[in-house]
Amino acid sequence: MEHSGVAFGTSGARGLVTAMTDAVCCAYTLGFLQHLQSVGEFKAGTPVAVAGDLRPSTPRILTACVAAIEAAGGVPVFCGYVPTPALCNFAFARSIPSLMVTGSHIPDDRNGIKFNRAGGEFLKSDEAAMRNETVTLPAGWFNAEGALTHSITLPPITPVIPDFIKRYKDFFGENALSGFRLGIYQHSAVGRDALVQIVEALGAETIVLGRSERFVSVDTEAVRPEDVSLAKEWAKTENFDALLTTDGDSDRPLLADHTGTWLRGDVLGILAAQFLAARSVATPVSSNTALEKTGSIESIRRTRIGSPYVVTAMTEATEAGIVPSVGYEANGGFLLASDITQGSNRLAALPTRDSVLPMLCALAACKHHDNKLSRLVATLPPRFTLSDRLQNMPTAQSLKKLDGLRANPEQEAEKLGFVAACGPLTTLDETDGVRMTFASQEVIHLRPSGNAPELRVYVEADSTERAEALLALGMQAVALWRKE
Repeated sequence: MEHSGVAFGTSGARGLVTAMTDAVCCAYTLGFLQHLQSVGEFKAGTPVAVAGDLRPSTPRILTACVAAIEAAGGVPVFCGYVPTPALCNFAFARSIPSLMVTGSHIPDDRNGIKFNRAGGEFLKSDEAAMRNETVTLPAGWFNAEGALTHSITLPPITPVIPDFIKRYKDFFGENALSGFRLGIYQHSAVGRDALVQIVEALGAETIVLGRSERFVSVDTEAVRPEDVSLAKEWAKTENFDALLTTDGDSDRPLLADHTGTWLRGDVLGILAAQFLAARSVATPVSSNTALEKTGSIESIRRTRIGSPYVVTAMTEATEAGIVPSVGYEANGGFLLASDITQGSNRLAALPTRDSVLPMLCALAACKHHDNKLSRLVATLPPRFTLSDRLQNMPTAQSLKKLDGLRANPEQEAEKLGFVAACGPLTTLDETDGVRMTFASQEVIHLRPSGNAPELRVYVEADSTERAEALLALGMQAVALWRKE
């Protein structure tokens, strides 16, 4: 871990493909299994479910992970190239460990491994314990460059998609989306075909758009300009009620209305929480504060960014009896900590990011608004969030600059131009990065990415136009940091 450049981020281990050698990936997987053995969730003969996304390096890394499982005496169960939530739905139902080879939305020169315990996500406490494991690679299985030389074959695929489709069909009903014409932006998302199957199983008509055999880095939180343009162009020609897509491993959603306007993930999370009549919501500090302003949620828990933190908070709510308990992130990933019952229909808990559930909730809810997502969104308090990222910003440099901001917040905020734009600084939240609230009630939040050398910029205001202006200001200010 110290020498490879592969490290835990906000969601699993991530690194450059060149750094994620077979030996490194095998070592990580052995450490994962040894930690599970120490907590009683793994021993010789235990099945371990594995799957991956569609980036070019994934089959090789999957093979290295399977090698580790076999070396540890486990039984690899290969679920194929499927969405992360479909893998988890399969593994959690059987109380077996699982791992997903994915880099999510980051460019395909990088990849990652997301680990899951038998009943839920790998938490930060698990990561810390795993770091203390001493692993020994199987002798003679790797060459000097760390490439696997021992013969390993991926097992036959165990299908998991049928149960994943059934999960939503049983809860929403086969006519839940009848009358909807939905565009499915497929790009290179691993769940691109499953998404079509799911919405069609609920009665929708679908139009397949933008399928790519080359990996496309679609970020549901910092939407690329080309994806903004594509959605607008398709809206003019395809006459859909909504446009649906996901990130690379299909655990984070991106939903656009009939005009091709993408909804923010934290707005989608509010709509899903309301549809499911949640009593408790856990969400990161970066999420839209319209959640509090709705007044419809009994218990709100704000966390650091990353699904493990959200899982911990919503699990605490469940243990306190505040159910239904859900969580969501600004990237749209929606987590279900407790079962949901509506009439005679039941949806089992799935405490990991799910891209499908929040999109289905929003679509089902907007049936009462003439199938118009825009009308449903208009029922929420007017708070607008935007975000972007300054790429190729070394994490160490970001941390140094943020330390300076923490040390002299008023002075540094003024130097960055934030005080002139938003008024005096009133609140500084250091839950994750530096989140500044000003006298105007506008928010500028700066935070290093946990997955790549990027600095994330989040803003919130009372109008889209004002949020756009604040985001431009924030990006311009931190761009000067990079030059320094």
